[in-house]
Amino acid sequence: MTGYYSTAVQRAFVKPAERLRRLRLRLGMTTREVEEQSQRIADALANAEFYLSNAWLTKLENTDRVPSIHKLATLSVIYGVKYSDLLLLFGIDLELIGKRQSEVPHQQTHLVTVKNDDPDKPIVFPIRFDPGLNLNRTNLLSRMVEQWGEVPIALIEHLSLRNSHYGFIGLQDFTLYPLLRPGSFVQIDPRLRKIQSLRWRTEFDRPVYFLELRDRYACGWCEVQGNKLTLLPHPLSACTIKRFEFPGEVEIVGQVTGVAMRLAGIDTAIPRLPKHH
Repeated sequence: MTGYYSTAVQRAFVKPAERLRRLRLRLGMTTREVEEQSQRIADALANAEFYLSNAWLTKLENTDRVPSIHKLATLSVIYGVKYSDLLLLFGIDLELIGKRQSEVPHQQTHLVTVKNDDPDKPIVFPIRFDPGLNLNRTNLLSRMVEQWGEVPIALIEHLSLRNSHYGFIGLQDFTLYPLLRPGSFVQIDPRLRKIQSLRWRTEFDRPVYFLELRDRYACGWCEVQGNKLTLLPHPLSACTIKRFEFPGEVEIVGQVTGVAMRLAGIDTAIPRLPKHH
């Protein structure tokens, strides 16, 4: 944990106001000096919300007042403390929020946020899976993994977390099935946003694009003719061709450059192919 937290007991009994006061005192700063520093920040950002008056700071340190996001950001800068650590003082755990986000099921295709604010910080990573794992059954990931280990984020920088977006293919999105299955994660290069009209040898070579529509996201093969963009499904998907005004109704997020795809567990949800008479 961070330096200003000595023990879990202290965190449980010391109020946020007192912790903030201790942070200031350890730096040898008066409330007037904090006010002066905050004025410089507010002026530089041309936003008075970042300003902390002497009276406001005094009240903050002696009451249960909760600062705004702007003022908390100013305290983070002046005290040299991570913004996420200051949020913890008020019971907001960004790591916990991230875990809860991953637990919320989404039926629609959407972008996934991957942040790397601290490359030296280790992340928990599955390093050995249960040898008796049955991929045909739905299960909790925690029960599928036999051993977890901590891996420094810096070691997986080759995944291009900074230069890529990540998307999740919705559980009801069969646009490119069986080439790209529902429940897959895709890596997206936002620098590749121009639809290629070159020839390709196989369907595996054909570029796949991640799109942002007015009310949802989509992922598939694309063609552009004039001011129309056509989203093409896989012939075996039972999905229909969709056309959009371009760029009015659709924005190209980027080209899919990598896929993490599960291989079992969705057969019961596959839509039936239309019957031909």
